[in-house]
Amino acid sequence: MATRRQVTCINKSNRTSPEERIQNIGGSGWKTSVDDAISYIENGTYEYYVSVGGHSVDVIVATRNGRKYVKTTNDGDTPDNLLSLPECP
Repeated sequence: MATRRQVTCINKSNRTSPEERIQNIGGSGWKTSVDDAISYIENGTYEYYVSVGGHSVDVIVATRNGRKYVKTTNDGDTPDNLLSLPECP
């Protein structure tokens, strides 16, 4: 069974670019590259989530133009849950 980790920060060199991919995600005491996070999600090591407005939304792997990236499931609330997080140290 995968361990659940709450994502509380991200790194992205250009936050205003919708085309640029998030580079790292992190939480309390951990930070990992998105490539590693994708592998962890796909092999069942970790499940990631973001807490928004008192409820949790899962982080999933998606593909665009043949390149994998992470995003949150559609929660019907905020489409940019990950991008609204602060920068990781």
